[in-house]
Amino acid sequence: MSKFIRVDMTSKQVTIAEVPAKYAGLAGRALTSNFTFDEVKPTCHPLGKNNKLIFAPGYLGGTTAANSGRLSCGGKSPLTGGIKESNSGGTMAQKLSKMDIKAFVIEGKAEEDKWYIVKIDVNGVTIDEAPAEIIGGMGNYEAIKVLSAKYGAKVGIAIAGPAGEYGLASANISVKDPESNIRSLGRGGLGAVLGSKKVKAVIVDDTGAPTSVPIADPEKFKAAAKVFAKSLMDHPVTGQALPNYGTDVLVNILNEAGGLPTRNFTSGRNDWANNVGGETMNANIQARGGDGKVAHGCHAGCIIRCSQWYPDKDGKYITSGFEYETCWGLGADACITDLDDCAYIDRAMDDVGVDSIECSVAIATAMEGGLLPWGDGKAALKAVEEIATPTMLGRILGSGTATVGKVSGLFRVPVVKGQAIPAYDPRPIKGIGLTYATTPMGADHTSGYCIATNILKVGGYVDPLKKEGQIELSRNLQIATAAVDSTGMCLFIAFAILDIPEGFMALIDMINARYGLSLTPDDVTELGKSVLRVERAFNAAAGFTRHHDRLPEFFEYEAIEPHNVVWDFTPEEIDQVMNFDAPAEAAEAAATKE
Repeated sequence: MSKFIRVDMTSKQVTIAEVPAKYAGLAGRALTSNFTFDEVKPTCHPLGKNNKLIFAPGYLGGTTAANSGRLSCGGKSPLTGGIKESNSGGTMAQKLSKMDIKAFVIEGKAEEDKWYIVKIDVNGVTIDEAPAEIIGGMGNYEAIKVLSAKYGAKVGIAIAGPAGEYGLASANISVKDPESNIRSLGRGGLGAVLGSKKVKAVIVDDTGAPTSVPIADPEKFKAAAKVFAKSLMDHPVTGQALPNYGTDVLVNILNEAGGLPTRNFTSGRNDWANNVGGETMNANIQARGGDGKVAHGCHAGCIIRCSQWYPDKDGKYITSGFEYETCWGLGADACITDLDDCAYIDRAMDDVGVDSIECSVAIATAMEGGLLPWGDGKAALKAVEEIATPTMLGRILGSGTATVGKVSGLFRVPVVKGQAIPAYDPRPIKGIGLTYATTPMGADHTSGYCIATNILKVGGYVDPLKKEGQIELSRNLQIATAAVDSTGMCLFIAFAILDIPEGFMALIDMINARYGLSLTPDDVTELGKSVLRVERAFNAAAGFTRHHDRLPEFFEYEAIEPHNVVWDFTPEEIDQVMNFDAPAEAAEAAATKE
């Protein structure tokens, strides 16, 4: 029996039951978003008792399929006020799948002034008081050591850092990876929701569980998995660029394209980009040796290995998963030109438990607002560390970019639905601007990664400077992404399956072989659409209208160098992006008309 677990923090009651029939065919993002739509009051305060957190592995979780170890988490976002799904690598998704746990939910809210650990193992669920030493400012790295010593070195851990304890809107949920370092359920502030429940951490111990999940057709699965893995290795992005340079390979590419937002989105190019780019990162790692690793997987079974261990000048580990968006946000947007400074800030953000995209953009915004000096990596590091105290500046930064902008009296505040715009300027890369504007998640490049086709020419080519083809591109990629996020697969598989048809079919074949199904590509497309429907419906019930699907006004009249272009999509054109279901869209528009 697949299990559906509920943990009520108000009563401390645990319910373990069979998966409700309506969720039996769902997993990952499809499950978290449908559950949030069904059970979370859209108008509730995200940190109040009526919000809920749901964790769910994907369809292929626990299998031997390459790159299938992602965990989805959903609820109402403290940052956007809308629905949120965030996913992460680490060890937890595979452990839950092997324990035949479809999902677990944390609901209610502890009323007493105590912090708790929720532990899930093969015998059930226990709720323990959290060790006192990890509460009130201890960083995630040390807290994970304490919990691993208490519960076992190999347990999965999802933890709210100091930012989550304090209820700050950019707080993430940090997830232990195979080497006890940190990955993140990053965007949208779900760490603050976990903290609001007075749950410091969730422990998953799969000791005694089966070592694999049941496969309906093992031979068919094995054959499809082989084709799928070959596709990932054959593609130049997933087989070569990402393993060698990580996602930070994009810094110089975007700088050359004129789409690398610099100095709080006032330019699309700078002359120091290579200082913080993937080529420099690779060279530093190789020259310094020691703990450094050029290629590393964030979960078991990852063969893309876009992560890395970045060491200091003595070869000692600083941080891992040192992503393009963080290097961009600190290195270009905040003008910090020393990659080592960026690495120490990245580690500090992981340690206090904040989304590194949100916090990096908040730092750049704070610099424009005069709260920090431009390009000062040491001052930025100190400010991030102060989130754990927290000082007033730490609280402001930890509350996100929109709050920093308001406190600083700025009009150039790069957010959509309250969430910071990531590392691609929407004026010279128009497809990604449509994704930022229309995704239910707030500004989120991963919701429909148009950079693949606009810049990298994966899945075809749509000229990033022209409007033609962008609406269809963003729409189709958002539909595909919602489906991929439901499989438990890393989103980076998209590079291969967009270009290699047999890789895409192998993905579907693996799902069919796993469950004994006969899904077609059209079924996968419909899954993605269904996810977007419920997410948009939740946001509509929470008070969002089509007028919230817009970029900040300054993009419309501030031309960005070097192309000297502005954001020029009309509201009517933007509204076409989600028009994949015309009758339903017309009904929604009528219901939300102001």
